[in-house]
Formats: sequence, C-alpha cells, structure tokens
Amino acid sequence: MPGPEPLVYLNGRKVPASQAHLAIYDAAIILGATVTDLTRTFRQQPYRLEDHVARFYRSCKYARIQPVETPEETVTLARELIAHNASLLAPERELALVQFISPGEFRVYAGAAGAPGDLTPTYCMHTFPLPFEYWSHYYTEGVHCVTPSIRHVPPQCIDPKIKCRSRMHWWLADQEAHLVDPKAVTLCLDLDGNVTETSGSNFLIAKDNVVLSPSQRNILWGISLATVAELCAELGLGFEARELQVYDVVNADEAFLSSTPYCLAPVTRINGVEIGTGKPGPVFAKLIAAWSEKVGMDIVGQIVAGS
Repeated sequence: MPGPEPLVYLNGRKVPASQAHLAIYDAAIILGATVTDLTRTFRQQPYRLEDHVARFYRSCKYARIQPVETPEETVTLARELIAHNASLLAPERELALVQFISPGEFRVYAGAAGAPGDLTPTYCMHTFPLPFEYWSHYYTEGVHCVTPSIRHVPPQCIDPKIKCRSRMHWWLADQEAHLVDPKAVTLCLDLDGNVTETSGSNFLIAKDNVVLSPSQRNILWGISLATVAELCAELGLGFEARELQVYDVVNADEAFLSSTPYCLAPVTRINGVEIGTGKPGPVFAKLIAAWSEKVGMDIVGQIVAGS
C-alpha cells in the first residue's frame, strides 16, 4: 500500500499531489504568464516566509493578478502545508515551498495575449525536498560561471523585480553555456555588457572587503541577497550595488552566488578564468559562517552531507 502523499494547495483546496493538475489552456501554459516565489526550510521550519510572501504579492500587483487569498492567509496556508509535507520526510530533510499564480484559464484561445471578461486566477502552493546533491559540487569544486551570447531581458520590457516564469531566454542561455561546461552556471549580461544575474541566483563579487552587487535596475533583488547585505553590516564589511562588467569579476578577490535553496556558494571561475585564488575566500567564509549561526546549522555541511 502506498504511504500518505504530500499535499498541494490548488485553487482554494488542499489535494494530494497526484490529483493536482493544471488545464492545458491555463495562461501559465499558453502564455508563460506566471508569477512565482520559493521559500526554503531550516530544520523543517520556513525561513523568511513573510518576506517571500510579501515579494510574491508585489509581483502579483505588478502583473495585475489579484490572488483571492490575503498575504496573511497565504502565510498560514504555507505553514500548514510545510508542516504536513515535512512530516512525511526524515527529520534531516528540508523542503522548498513554491507558490505560483497565473491569470487563469482561457476557454477560447486564438493567439491573443488577453481574453475578454474576467478570469479567475490559478493559484498553487506545493513543496519538494531540497535536492542538496544538485549543489554539493559548488562547495567541493567551486562554481564556474559562463556568460553566453543570450542577453538578459532589459528592464524596459519586463521589470526584473517581478519574479516570474517567462524564461525562454534562460533556457536558451543555459543550452549555450553548457556547451562550454556542462556544470556551468549561466550568468547573463545586459545589452550594454553589464553583469546581471543567473537564472536562479544573484551574483556578487568581493573586492578589498567590500561586497558588490550588480545594479538593482537589472536584477531581482533576492531575499538571500538582502540577507547578504544585512550580514555585511553585522560583520563590518562594505556593501554596494553598482554596474559591474566581466572585467570587474575577473579582477575581483572573490565571487559568490546567493540563492534561497543553498544561501551562498563560492564562484571560483568565470569563462574559464580563475577569480582570485581560484578557491573560496575569507569573505565567503565569514558570510557563510554568520549565516549558519543565524539559522542554527552548518549550511555547507548540510548540503555536502546530503549529496
């Protein structure tokens, strides 16, 4: 007999994961019109959930998609879903909670990007166990970032502060970068050659004990990036956001990725060129140690042990 299933919250109901389906004519599928966000757990408790939910609702407002649920209701539902689904896992496993919303179902679709009449949004929350084995080599080998010819979508088209799933450019960019290195993390440049972000993380460099982020104009300001800025203030490190080019990355002391699933990871090469010593540096060590202390667990140890 199969065991109990994880639950999915879909359009006002909690259903077993095997029964959660989207219509083939949902705007998420037809248009890729989907706002999303992702939260992770530490010790099976959500980390900065309220911050992620607040960002989700800001993205919804920008996309003109109004969830039925209030932010407070979403937080409560998320905690209930995490508690149930975590109870099906071993105590050392962690969860990612995904929430996404689309404008709803297009009953008739004839190539238009909108439909007459009001749509009922499709709203979903689901979880999956964090696959630490996917990122463990970031810490044993270091991350190699590759900049493809595909450019980041300019803010004149879609403001990058909205977290969405309209990501064909990332798919194409990854295919190109992986021809160079199958393990590479794709780092897109903007139309002027400035560094932006990867498909799943923010990109940072360190120079002379100052952590530098690309300009907010060109990136999604991640919750993890905000955590890095807070940790820098606590540790007496400088933190600035400004335009950066590949030249700056090549000549940096260190570089790293910040992202919800793995928090912080060292970047040791860009386009085949070593950054700094080609190994994780002291700024990364200070930041990840402070982050681990904040969440009460060895973040790198958990990821490497889970591989």
